[in-house]
Amino acid sequence: MAVVSAGPTFSDRAAEALYIEALLLADETHAYYDSAGRAERESLAPPARVQFACEALKATTRLMHVISWLALRRAIAAGEVAEGNPSLPERRLGESTPSDPGVLGALPTAARRLIMAGMDLHARASRMAEGIDSPVSIGSPARTLIQRLERAF
Repeated sequence: MAVVSAGPTFSDRAAEALYIEALLLADETHAYYDSAGRAERESLAPPARVQFACEALKATTRLMHVISWLALRRAIAAGEVAEGNPSLPERRLGESTPSDPGVLGALPTAARRLIMAGMDLHARASRMAEGIDSPVSIGSPARTLIQRLERAF
């Protein structure tokens, strides 16, 4: 039984839409942490500031993983990069570090909204990656016919 990549199942339009959404969310997240988020962070108690900063790093890293993976998928679809082995670490979507729901609940509303939007985006990209990265087993039609003939006689 041969194992082949499930490349054709990748939807270029869905990936392009996800890529644009990721870029917009990254821009919105950057703008928040650069202005309003800075003021909101300063109003927090020192331990909460550290948690805020940690969640900000997780959020931006999560978005960069999605953008990087989608940029690679776009390059592959455009023929600029060979498909290669999707199971190699450099070809896989980076993992999303989980956030503590208790910490998220204590964050300012805007930060929590952006973080949760990034988590949702990463989850959708992860489902897309699973569809691409999962090998599909294809049996040999000739081997199947030979096996059927052997069973019949």
